Amino acid sequence: MQKLDSSKVILGGTPVDLMDPGPALELILARAADGGARPLAVASVNLDHLNHFGTGGRWEGTLHADPASDLEWLYLLDGAPLVAQSQRLTGRRWPRLAGSDLASPLLVRAEELGLKVGFLGGSEDNQRLLAEKIAREHPRLLVAGMWSPDRQELASAQESDRIARSIAGSGAQILYVGLGKPRQELWIDEYGTLTGAAVLLAFGAAVDFLAGRVRRAPRWASEHGLEWSYRLALEPRRLAGRYLLGGPPAYLKLLTGSSTVPPAMPDSAPTAAPASRTPGSFTGPDGCVDAAVVVVTYNSSRDIGPLLDSLRAETPDLTLRVLVADNSSEDGTLGLVRRGHPDVIAFPTGGNLGYSAGINAALLRAGDAATVVVLNPDVRVGRGSLKTMLHRLRGSHAGAVVPRLVDADGATSPTLHREPSLPRAVGDALLGRRVPNRPGWLATTDFNTESYAHAHPVQWATGAALMVQRSVADLVPWDESYFLYSEETDFFRRLRMLDETVWYEPAATMTHVGGGSGASAELNALMAVNRTRYVRKYHSAAYAALFHAILVLSEVLRCWKPERKGVLRAMLFEDLWAALPGPTQDKDTRDFPEGSVIIPAHNEAGVIARTLAPLAPMAASGKLDVIVVCNGCTDDTAEVARRFEGVTVLEAQQPSKTAALNAGDAATTRWPRLYLDADVQISPGAVRDVLNALSQGSLLAARPAVRLDLQDAHPLIHAYYRARLRLPSAGNGLWAGGAYGLSEQGRRRFGEFPDLIADDLFVDRLFSATEKAVLDVEDPVVIRPPRTPRAQLAVLHRVYRGNAEQNGRDGRHSTARQTLAELVRSIRGPLSAANAVVYLGFAVAGRRGAGRPGGWERDESSRPPATESRGAGPDDAGGVPAAQAADDGREP
Repeated sequence: MQKLDSSKVILGGTPVDLMDPGPALELILARAADGGARPLAVASVNLDHLNHFGTGGRWEGTLHADPASDLEWLYLLDGAPLVAQSQRLTGRRWPRLAGSDLASPLLVRAEELGLKVGFLGGSEDNQRLLAEKIAREHPRLLVAGMWSPDRQELASAQESDRIARSIAGSGAQILYVGLGKPRQELWIDEYGTLTGAAVLLAFGAAVDFLAGRVRRAPRWASEHGLEWSYRLALEPRRLAGRYLLGGPPAYLKLLTGSSTVPPAMPDSAPTAAPASRTPGSFTGPDGCVDAAVVVVTYNSSRDIGPLLDSLRAETPDLTLRVLVADNSSEDGTLGLVRRGHPDVIAFPTGGNLGYSAGINAALLRAGDAATVVVLNPDVRVGRGSLKTMLHRLRGSHAGAVVPRLVDADGATSPTLHREPSLPRAVGDALLGRRVPNRPGWLATTDFNTESYAHAHPVQWATGAALMVQRSVADLVPWDESYFLYSEETDFFRRLRMLDETVWYEPAATMTHVGGGSGASAELNALMAVNRTRYVRKYHSAAYAALFHAILVLSEVLRCWKPERKGVLRAMLFEDLWAALPGPTQDKDTRDFPEGSVIIPAHNEAGVIARTLAPLAPMAASGKLDVIVVCNGCTDDTAEVARRFEGVTVLEAQQPSKTAALNAGDAATTRWPRLYLDADVQISPGAVRDVLNALSQGSLLAARPAVRLDLQDAHPLIHAYYRARLRLPSAGNGLWAGGAYGLSEQGRRRFGEFPDLIADDLFVDRLFSATEKAVLDVEDPVVIRPPRTPRAQLAVLHRVYRGNAEQNGRDGRHSTARQTLAELVRSIRGPLSAANAVVYLGFAVAGRRGAGRPGGWERDESSRPPATESRGAGPDDAGGVPAAQAADDGREP
């Protein structure tokens, strides 16, 4: 197969191959005769071509987007302005090679070489004249056929496919395509390979010229660059728009967008190897996937199921990790997803934070993914769409790709838009959806049906569905200040500021049911207001004021419509903007301080869910680092903990609580830190109070107050804890509370946690009474002590053994005498005396058993049976009895 042998320049943003007539003609004929696997498409590049395919044109970059395409383009120099510009760039005058100049010589040579020629385009009358002329002047020319489709047929993918296959059946080797710019180039680019032709010539009115229906300009006019004026004089109605309206902007592109070296295409296509494909299932949080799919929901229970089903149908082609960020739905959306789709990573954002905030929260959990797909919950993904979008993303080196969106009736929705500007705002205000084919500088939305028929770069598109390269998504977080509307305009603008392109891919089709964000006068007002906010962000105050005035004019012209009620008033009075819909946080997450919660866990599958459930919203919203360190677990603790989005789960082989605490410390950088036993139930309010107290600087250590849950406990257990609660020392220390917190300064008091049984007693003794506190929180920590005397004694054996270990380390004596004195002073009557006797009996028995060697005595009486731990997760945590503290009953 003969390769291109030419110099290449960029003229007005379009590549052009600079060649002499002889070599160009021989190349075309050689490729036609060779019939290689890769067809050659030939286009004449003139000012009209620049208008469509050059810098800023609707079809910019379309024809040379994919280097791996099965079609190769040859761009020939056409038009006096381009000839002059190429001479300025290269220092040599290159000849003009218009399609009309090459059409006749190619017919002559094709006749000599016995090549079959076909003709697509032109009227049936002109084709009849052409056939007669060929019969007279080229009797030996092999004519494969002539096709004269109308515009409706060319706009139909099914009809275009039929035409292409009909041409293929004719055996045409050279196909003249005269459909007019840009339609002929777009048709060739999409259907050319299906025709079977080795060479496809995008030669405009070639049939008309060859048939003799259109006269060529005199030689003197062509040589002086005046052919356009000659043709304009012949066909003023058809060509006035092309030459008088499109010509000057195209000439400006030619002067400002030309170079000798093609601009380097960004090589940022994803290269990560996909994880193992599991058709019918989504990939979990681990491993690399083709795409992380982000869905932000708000009262989306009606829509989310069909969307997830359509995504599941894509898993035979791609590995997908699906993340659902729920903005505090009140219709059970989150529970519905978790129950019906357990392989979806679904989490609460901690409030109705808005579309952008939901996307950003999901991206923090997206894991290793080559691309990110953002979808509205009311979208249905057409089969194969994600694979098609991924191919376009990689083939076109795009930053993002958007699909064709259709409504419930299958009609294409106008989702492609242009950058907001003053002229476009005026056009939108005065014309709205009327005059849909008005010039692009007068319309923000592209209503031209041809724009939705072919793949091409766009400025921005509706944010209901898009695919973004992961590297780009990480560089361009979504602006959360918009709440709803204009966030995608802002996102795509910042993407373009990185020199990334946005491609529209019509072969990827998705159904947008609509209504997922709701509809109200307040939301309509917010949409209008956010357009002003967007322009203020990127333009001067004067520009933004004028833009805002035009929007006000638009609302004046439409204020009589019921759906526009209140919008004009909101646009006129800026002090009303604060009352428009905006982000809200759940009560538990509003103004929540930052910090970390570290939870060591050893075989806690039965209780870890009820401990994590109150903390999960803060973890999911990014307010807290919640770290569960599974140490030596042989049950499902890690699996249960991982079901809570935002929770970090670490696994260590060594069954050591202090080693787990050290591992948790190493996994976070946030302060203050709360160290929490895995079987303790704590409220978000208690966590907030501890973190706030430690953030103020006056306290270095603190724990929340404790409430004991003694329901169903043995009467002797009730008596023991009634006596214990009367001891002053029991309510002043950090120990025996199941939780304690440290500020950053407080944590500097020691290095790593030492290998001790009583970590809380160790920490407690590091601080003076003025440096630590037990906080009287509104919602105390709930501890479930052992239910039976035998279980209580087992725990006391460990407690007293830990006390002795700590006393030996500190060189202290036992505090038994001090505790006994407090116990005697606490007696106020017969009942308290009986309780004191029970307490004393347990203490004596516990101390005797503490000297015997043993492991970590653990109470199972307050935990649910092992069978109840299976399947525990976020939706199973509510209403579970409170946990117990492992070191319950310790006395110093």
